[in-house]
Amino acid sequence: MVKKKTANLSTYLSEIAVQGIQEKKGHDIVRLDLRELNSSVSDYFVVCNADSSTQVKAIADSVEDEIYKLTQTSPWHKEGQENAEWIILDYFDIVVHIFKTEKREFFGIEDLWGDAEATSYKSA
Repeated sequence: MVKKKTANLSTYLSEIAVQGIQEKKGHDIVRLDLRELNSSVSDYFVVCNADSSTQVKAIADSVEDEIYKLTQTSPWHKEGQENAEWIILDYFDIVVHIFKTEKREFFGIEDLWGDAEATSYKSA
């Protein structure tokens, strides 16, 4: 019962994160479902990219604002705000990765988690 409740919460958080990304026109939005992988570190990764550091920061702020507004939850850990080339928002059950376009291509995070079920979303 607890696992199902946690899974529903993580799915809901990932959907809110996608909405926050769409608000600021993030590109190539993908949600990776890691729940069935033995080596998973969370339930979902939500990944997107942006054209500039300014947009990367704006997307991160939007995701944080949307999740807080709807769930009163703040990230457990944040990283990358200084350079804004790759910002990570860690909510335990979901981790949001916001890249500058060239950094996303370089790190290839979707390839690292290639066994995960991927769902693509359109930018708003």
